[in-house]
Amino acid sequence: MTDLSKSLISIDAPIADVQKALFELDKYPEWSSQIKSAEALARDDQGRITKVKMSIDAGMMKDRPVLDYDWSQAPNKLSFSLDEADLLTGMDGVYTITAIDEDTTEVTYELGVTLSMAVPAMMRQKAEKATIDAALAQLKAHLEA
Repeated sequence: MTDLSKSLISIDAPIADVQKALFELDKYPEWSSQIKSAEALARDDQGRITKVKMSIDAGMMKDRPVLDYDWSQAPNKLSFSLDEADLLTGMDGVYTITAIDEDTTEVTYELGVTLSMAVPAMMRQKAEKATIDAALAQLKAHLEA
């Protein structure tokens, strides 16, 4: 796994609502402007999506990755890794979901990408951080609406 950029946000919503939004991977385009489409390619025996093909447009990160999701630490953590993509050569991430109280949830999002082209680490980390911050802000807006 690459070095991960990280941010967290507090959301005024019960943990179950936050988990539902984060676990419905194919519905991300409904609340995330960076994810243009998300198609479930595989599910586990519990019906959870384990492989999804997305079309993303997050500034300098524009691609169509296929991501593998690891549910082994759910419902408090959901992690993913890159299976294949057009431009990205690596993409690892994890959402950590923690109840602060019955009506407030903290979400930590960690993300690391590796690009097929040479990009200075500082630029890559800035893009990762911008992607994370936008995703968390849009998740918060979606759940607090």
